[in-house]
Amino acid sequence: MRITDVFSLAYRTVRSNKLRTGLTVAIIAFGIMALVGIITAITAMNQKLTESFSTMGANGFTIRYKDRNFRMGGRNSDVNLSKKGSKKEKLSNLNRIITEHEAENFVNNYHFAATVGVSILADRNVIVSYNSKKTNPNVSLFGADENYLLLNGFGLYAGRNFSKQDVQSAGYYCLLGYDVANKLFKNQVAGGVNNMVRINDKPYRVLGVLASRGSTFGFSRDNIVIAGYRNIKNNFSSDRSYTIGIITDDITQVPNAMGEAEATFRAIRKLNTTEESNFVLDRSDSMAEKAMTSLGFLTISATVIGLITLIGAAIGLMNIMLVSVTERTKEVGLIKAIGGKSKTIRQQFLSEAVIISILGAIFGIILGVFVGNIFSMVLSTGFVVPWNWVLYGIIICTIVGLLAGLYPALKASKLNPIEALRYE
Repeated sequence: MRITDVFSLAYRTVRSNKLRTGLTVAIIAFGIMALVGIITAITAMNQKLTESFSTMGANGFTIRYKDRNFRMGGRNSDVNLSKKGSKKEKLSNLNRIITEHEAENFVNNYHFAATVGVSILADRNVIVSYNSKKTNPNVSLFGADENYLLLNGFGLYAGRNFSKQDVQSAGYYCLLGYDVANKLFKNQVAGGVNNMVRINDKPYRVLGVLASRGSTFGFSRDNIVIAGYRNIKNNFSSDRSYTIGIITDDITQVPNAMGEAEATFRAIRKLNTTEESNFVLDRSDSMAEKAMTSLGFLTISATVIGLITLIGAAIGLMNIMLVSVTERTKEVGLIKAIGGKSKTIRQQFLSEAVIISILGAIFGIILGVFVGNIFSMVLSTGFVVPWNWVLYGIIICTIVGLLAGLYPALKASKLNPIEALRYE
């Protein structure tokens, strides 16, 4: 008997047992759905993280403050204990925020071919108002210079950016995020340009409205307002650290730019050669890489969950195939009596198991992609199909079918035709 005939006979047998086949396919489909669904959701999260944390591009990096030690004795203590607990250093060299003077000093002394900008998060809970309309007290206020939009991937919807003079003069000018402008001016977002708004009751002239950037994990990136950092210093008390952003013209020059930036800023921070840097240099895409590395553990967990479910499905499939062997004992005996070979019997039962597994894989993949893309819709990413896991799912299910059907197929092929024909 040809292999095509074997498959045809196996398919007709599978189709004739609809209830049994349906239950087995459902079990396998559930395992693949869990696996592919979680992988699809993780792929969508990877896309969103890449978009969110890499807005500066791969050729950008930042210098920021990071408290890496535990304070002993409070904020005004004269000494600080490192994490190892064995080395004391002066507080003047540790846990220091980046000040406006240090940030400006860096801008003036950094001579690498790159664009440099200064910014600070002043407050996360300001109220912006225009006439009788006002926002909720959850608008983030940033102080920045004229390079902030370029360094952080913002575009302008209407109006213009800060000029250097606007920033240096500490003038009362601001840029509104799209959501803030839409809240205050409704459908006349562009009409907000040149109007006077109040930020915590302080008057500011709107120079421009930022283009919408959407949301990340349910949090809007357009619910912001930006003013000049010198104006922020004069009007909003904040002990937060400044952030310095740098973007190079050539991605291959980023390591050199980072090296020179660290050397320049160490001199500004007055660190000697034996002291560890009390600031951090982060590439713009490093946060996304770290987050995606963390998501890799979720991928492993999803794979384990899917495989456990598939092991259960394989046991169920093997039991069903064994029941099928028992029910079809006379049929097997008849096939052998008319000259059928044990090899043909094995092929038929293995084919039935593989067909059921592949059907489960197909339905599971379709459902998994659908479920995973519900999550991608929440994150506002594009439609995601993890093609590599689609292929893996089919391969895994084929292997599951072969392993689950092997013992029943061997048992059927070894039946004695005389005893099989007499079986009741």
